[in-house]
Amino acid sequence: MNKKAIDQYRYFLKDNVRMTIDFYQTDQNRGKKPPAIEKPVHADSRIIELKPVNTMQNIPDMDLATAIGNRRSRRKYLQQPLTLDEISFLLWSVQGVRKQIDDATAYRTVPSAGCRHSFETYLCVLNVSGLEKGIYRYLPLGHKLLFEHTEDNLENRIVEAALGQPFLGRAPVSFIWTTVPYRMEWRYDIAAHKVIAIDAGHVCQNLYLACEAIKAGTCAVAAYNQDLIDRLLKVDGGEEFTIYMAPVGKV
Repeated sequence: MNKKAIDQYRYFLKDNVRMTIDFYQTDQNRGKKPPAIEKPVHADSRIIELKPVNTMQNIPDMDLATAIGNRRSRRKYLQQPLTLDEISFLLWSVQGVRKQIDDATAYRTVPSAGCRHSFETYLCVLNVSGLEKGIYRYLPLGHKLLFEHTEDNLENRIVEAALGQPFLGRAPVSFIWTTVPYRMEWRYDIAAHKVIAIDAGHVCQNLYLACEAIKAGTCAVAAYNQDLIDRLLKVDGGEEFTIYMAPVGKV
C-alpha cells in the first residue's frame, strides 16, 4: 500500500478542509445567483406524467422496522416487469419534493447538506410496463419522467459500463445518480465534495427501504467505468457526472 496516497485520500473523509475556507468568498456570499435545482427541459421533450404517491392504491403498506430488518443487497431478480406506479413510488422515495421554497431550494424526502441536493436521477429502463426501453430523467419538481433517448443493446451497454456486473443487464430498471457539483460548491466551495458523497448514501438507503415495500430488491453499485456510464447518459463528465448506481427488480 502507498502510505502517502492512503493518507491523502483519508484526508477527504475528514472535515479539516472546512477550516481552510474563507466562506465569505463563496459564490453564495459573493451574491452570485444560485444554480437551478433541476436541469432544464426542452419544449418538445417527451414527458411521462407520474401518479402522486398519495393517490396510489397498489403500493402496500410496510412498517419501517420491517423494511429496515429486511433490507439487504439483492442481485437476483425475477423476470417480471415493474409497474409505472412502482417506479413513481421509488422516484418519490429517493428524490421527491415535499415543498418547493424558491427556484433554488426545495425540501425533499431525503436530507442534503444545506438543502443543496446536487443530484439528478436517471433511469435505465429495460422492463417497465408502459415505458419503452431507454434512458429517462426524473423531474422532481413536477414529479414527472423525461424520456432522454434510447440505445441499441442497452442491456449490454449498462453491463459494460458497470465493469461487467451482469445483474444490471437483468434488472428491469437501474437508478443512476449524477451530481451537478456546482449546486453544492456554490455554498461550500471545496468542502462540497465530501458532503456530496454523504448525500448519495442518504438517497440510496431510501431506495433500499422503498424497494422492500414493493417486494423488490436493489444493490448499490459504486464500481463502474466513469467515461462509459457518462457517455451512456450523455452528460459531460465535468459539470455533471455519474456518482452512484442501483439496479432494481422484483425478488
